Amino acid sequence: MEKSKRSNAQRLRDSLEDDIINGRRAPGERLDPEALGQEFNVSRTPVREAFQQLVASGLVTVSPKKGTFVAKVGIDQLIEMFEVMAELEGMCGRLAARRISEPELAALKAAHKRCEAAALAGDTDEYYYENEAFHDCIYTASHNTFLASEARQLKQRLKPYRRLQLQVRQRMHNSLHEHQTIVDAIEQGDAAQAQQALCDHVLIQGERFSDFVASVRRMEAPMERTG
Repeated sequence: MEKSKRSNAQRLRDSLEDDIINGRRAPGERLDPEALGQEFNVSRTPVREAFQQLVASGLVTVSPKKGTFVAKVGIDQLIEMFEVMAELEGMCGRLAARRISEPELAALKAAHKRCEAAALAGDTDEYYYENEAFHDCIYTASHNTFLASEARQLKQRLKPYRRLQLQVRQRMHNSLHEHQTIVDAIEQGDAAQAQQALCDHVLIQGERFSDFVASVRRMEAPMERTG
């Protein structure tokens, strides 16, 4: 997805997301909608839409009559959510390996190619969006609308943190390699391998766990210094 094609709400959401996950906006900080509208030269509607998306991701909270605030991140809850996400994605992969149609397989391969182009360009933002399309192809190919809906809903909550991981050195290129394993398993109809590959792709473990916790701790540092 090219930057020019992103809506004002998406651009504002992305910018606030970056500020929050990189510690430039501290947990507990109030977000002023009027100031943001002036800063980004947008009307109230995109600001409201961006806030709604950030609330869905758990990055901000709304307090009646007080305003919108940057949320405090709970690492334990995030890890639990990633564990559930890994299982949901694994199920989607297993079903997709059995049920994917030729047009759906072509769409999955095309999404993988776009991810590859973004990775080669070193564009983590572009990879972030094409990665979303890649995973959505798998949800669709599962041909289980309830499962796909649950996966998409949880993915929405975890989007900023999946994006955060891409900022870790070499993670984008490793992710691309994992995508190839997933595509190969689904194309070969290997349901067990597709499930395992997707589960491993999403699950935060080993060195990735340490990197993730360090990144989230960096998000919390400004609050601890000012608290």
